[in-house]
Amino acid sequence: MAKAIKKAAKKAAKKVVKKAPAKAPKKAAKKVVKKAAKRTPNAAFMAPLTPSPVLAEVIGTKPLPRTEIVKKIWDYIKKNNLQDKKNKRMINADAKLKAVFAGKEQVSMFDLAKIVSKNVK
Repeated sequence: MAKAIKKAAKKAAKKVVKKAPAKAPKKAAKKVVKKAAKRTPNAAFMAPLTPSPVLAEVIGTKPLPRTEIVKKIWDYIKKNNLQDKKNKRMINADAKLKAVFAGKEQVSMFDLAKIVSKNVK
C-alpha cells in the first residue's frame, strides 16, 4: 500500500510539472550593423576666419575655423574657471571676455556662436 501512495504522489508531481512547463528562451534577433558613411565636414565650418583684435587677446591672432575658435574660447573659460558655479550654462566674464561679450558681465553658453560671428571676419 505504501508503494501505491508513493506512485500516486509521483504521478501528481509529474502532472504539476506538465501543467506548468518552463518557457524556452526566445532566440535573440540578429542585429544588422550598417557601416556609417564617412561624414565630410561642412566647408563653411572649416574655412579659416580671422579673429577681431578683442577676440585675438583670448584665442590668438592666427586664422582658425569657427569650430576651433569656439573650442579655444571654451578652453579659456575652463582654464580661468569662468563658468558660473550655480548655473553652469552661464559664463562669467573677466577683463578680456568682457570686451568680447560687448561689456556684459555674464552671457549664456548658447550665445557664444552669436558672439563669435560678431568677432570674426
